[in-house]
Amino acid sequence: MKKNNIDNNIVLVGGGVMSLTLAVLINEIYPEIQIDIIERLPSCGLESSDALNNAGTGHAGYCELNYTPINKSNQININKALEINENFETSLIFWSYLDQKYSFFNARKFIKKTPHISFVSGLKNVSFLKKRYALLKKQPLFKEMLLTENVELIAKWAPLLLKGRRSFDSLAATKIDHGTDINFGELTNQLLGILEKKDNFSLLVNSEVETIKQRKDKRYNILIRNLKTNKTIEMVSNYTFLGSGGKTISMLQDMKLNEAKGYAGFPISGKWLICNKADLVKMHNAKVYTQVMEGAPPMSIPHLDLRVINNKKLLLFGPFAGFNAKLLKHGSFFDFPRSIKLNNIVPMTIVLFKNFSLLLYLIKQTLMNHASRIKELQKFYPEANLRDWKLLTAGQRVQIIKNCPFEGSKLEFGTEVIYSKNRKLAALIGASPGASVAVASMLDVFVNFFGSEEKKIRDIIPSYKLKLNDNPSVLKKIRGKTYKYLGLW
Repeated sequence: MKKNNIDNNIVLVGGGVMSLTLAVLINEIYPEIQIDIIERLPSCGLESSDALNNAGTGHAGYCELNYTPINKSNQININKALEINENFETSLIFWSYLDQKYSFFNARKFIKKTPHISFVSGLKNVSFLKKRYALLKKQPLFKEMLLTENVELIAKWAPLLLKGRRSFDSLAATKIDHGTDINFGELTNQLLGILEKKDNFSLLVNSEVETIKQRKDKRYNILIRNLKTNKTIEMVSNYTFLGSGGKTISMLQDMKLNEAKGYAGFPISGKWLICNKADLVKMHNAKVYTQVMEGAPPMSIPHLDLRVINNKKLLLFGPFAGFNAKLLKHGSFFDFPRSIKLNNIVPMTIVLFKNFSLLLYLIKQTLMNHASRIKELQKFYPEANLRDWKLLTAGQRVQIIKNCPFEGSKLEFGTEVIYSKNRKLAALIGASPGASVAVASMLDVFVNFFGSEEKKIRDIIPSYKLKLNDNPSVLKKIRGKTYKYLGLW
C-alpha cells in the first residue's frame, strides 16, 4: 500500500463531466493545487456523460415545459427556466474561454446549434403554451423566442411533426433558434485533455474507492482498490468531491456522514428509440419537447431530437423509463438494496405511497414492447415505421429522496450538492439538468471549498455574480461575443 503525502490537494471520485469541470476550474484559478481523479471504468466519461447515455440537450429552459410548472394558484412559474438559462449561459461562457485559451480545445466539436421547439396539441395545452410564451418573451434571456399556431410554419420548423397527421386543429409551437445539442462525452474528453498536460494532475482508472474516513486533522483517508490488480493504495485529501453518479449516495451512507442522513436514491433506467435513416434525419433539424405523459416524472418529458455525435447525425426519441436495481449503468443489481438503511427506509416508504402513480408508470413502461414504443413516437411523428427505429439503453438516473422541513419526505427532481460540516467534502447527487449547468454548479463547490476569488473568476467568467436577465446590455454584449465564437449566431 502506498500513500500520497501532499499538503494542498483535492481528490475527485468519478471521471464524468462534473468532476472534470471542477478540476479544470480549480486548475485555472489555483494551478498549484494537486488534482487526483479516481474512475472505476477504463476511461472517463463512460457513464452518464457518454454521448448516448443522455439526451444531449443543452438545457436552457427554452423548450422543456416541466421547467415552467403551474403553481397552486394556477399561475405559470417561470423562475426555474430563468435560473437554468442563467446557469447555462455560464457554461457557454466558460467553454468559449477554454476554446480561446487552449489551441487543442475545440468547442465546436461538442456543441452544435440546434433549434429548441416546444410542440403541443389540444386547446388546454395550446392555452398553456401561449401563456408561457407571453411570460418568457418579456424576459431578455428569452426575447428571441417565436410562437406560432400556423400549421405551415410548424411544418417548416419540424416537418416530421405534421407528416401524416390526421388532424391539424389546436396545434402550437414555440422556437428558439440558438438552442444546442451537446456531446457531453466529447466535452469530458476535451476537459481531460487540458488536465493531462499539467504536472499537478493524476488519473487513476479501473480504480474503485473502498472507504473514505475523516482524520483528526479534518482531512480524509481514501482507500482505493485497483480492479485489475486488486492492489490498494491510500490517498490523503485536503478536499474531496464525490461525483460518481448514482453511487454517490451509497458512498455517503458508508461514510455515515451526518449531513446525508435520511437521503436515499431511486434508480430509473432510460431507453431511447434511435434512427439513422438518412432521409428521415435530413427532415428533422431540432430538439422538440412536449408535455410530460400522464403519471410520468418530470424528467421523463418526451422529446424527438436531432443528435450530432462524431459528426454523424441521428434521431433520438424518448426517454422510456424503467426500473432496475443498478445505481450506475455499469453497476451491480445489488446497489439499490444495499443503499436502503434504517435512516432512509421511512422517507423511501412515504415517497412510494405519495408517488404510487410513478410506480405504476414505471411498471407500464418496463412492460412496453417495440410496437407500443413506436405508438408513443407516432404521437410526435405519425408516419414513424418500427423498422426504421431501434432500441438503445441509456444511462441510469438516480432521483433524490429526502426529508424536507415543511414538506416531509419527497422525491426531488434535479441536482443537489451535499457538504460536510467543515466544507472539506462535497457530494453531487440527482439528475437533469446536470451537465448543462455543470459550470455554475461546480463554481458553487469551488467557492464553498476555497472561498470567493471574485476577480480571478471574473477573468474567466465576466458575468460571475451578475443576473444577466436583469442586465440586458451586459447580456447582449456577452452573448454577442460568446455565441458568435461558438457558432450559435
